[in-house]
Amino acid sequence: MHYLILGSILFAISVVGIFLNRKNVLILLMAIELMLLAVNINFVAFSAYLNDMAGQVFVFFILTVAAAEAAIGLAILVALFRNLKSINVEDLDGLKG
Repeated sequence: MHYLILGSILFAISVVGIFLNRKNVLILLMAIELMLLAVNINFVAFSAYLNDMAGQVFVFFILTVAAAEAAIGLAILVALFRNLKSINVEDLDGLKG
């Protein structure tokens, strides 16, 4: 029960972080990662409650994809910072086709 409350609090914090901060790309990426971790906590809590390993297997795959996403996202962020000297979302509108 406490794990579900913790997961919902973390998810709410990440949603608030996304809606309140729409300027810094790095903060947006951290909020998305926090959202994925909150979902993982809920998967593990339900997996332990139901005595089923499927939730923990899903967490393993989600963490693998999240690590790859973070590496690629940070690489793109570094490339954008080198070209634009800024990581603000408003400065990225020049990338539109």
